[in-house]
Amino acid sequence: MRVFLSALALSSLAFSPALAAAEHYHLDHEHTSILFFVSHMGFSEMVGRFTQYDGSFDFDREHPENSKVEITLKPAGIVTSSAKLDSELQGQKFFNSAQFPDAKFVSTGIKVTSQNEGDVTGNFTMLGVTKPLTLHVRFNKADYTPYTGAYVAGFSAEATLKRSDYGMSAYIPQVADEVRLHVETEGVNDTRAAQKPGH
Repeated sequence: MRVFLSALALSSLAFSPALAAAEHYHLDHEHTSILFFVSHMGFSEMVGRFTQYDGSFDFDREHPENSKVEITLKPAGIVTSSAKLDSELQGQKFFNSAQFPDAKFVSTGIKVTSQNEGDVTGNFTMLGVTKPLTLHVRFNKADYTPYTGAYVAGFSAEATLKRSDYGMSAYIPQVADEVRLHVETEGVNDTRAAQKPGH
């Protein structure tokens, strides 16, 4: 009887909501945009988009501070409004994608700032240099989608960095040092089983 009660106690702890693990998500490439903006001599902001990336996050909705984020960007997949600029950005003056094919963000902590917002601190590595970076994140929604039946969580995020901190100083100040990042993403839950579409 004592063994049975002990096993029952352990079972109840394992399935207690307070101890439930964060759920794992992968970025949905069809519903994710990772953009950067940089001032061009003050006339306008040039816009670039990372089209090649991999990413995932562990999201604990009850305890967001336990969540984690990891995103790897592929500079070789950057697209702007100019094919000539796309090619130049791959060169040694900028992303040097032949030598440094990846840029990576790994979270180290999360601070909730309001009901649906928080600051995700972490380390961002680019051109072989690692610096702290903070993403200001807004949680938009989490639910099953009627089209695929998958459970999805949506977020928006902003961050600002100085490219010179990573050794990318070409054409400053004509092309601004400060770069603004913007992310719109939907993550597909890998933990929950999908529902039948339309339910």
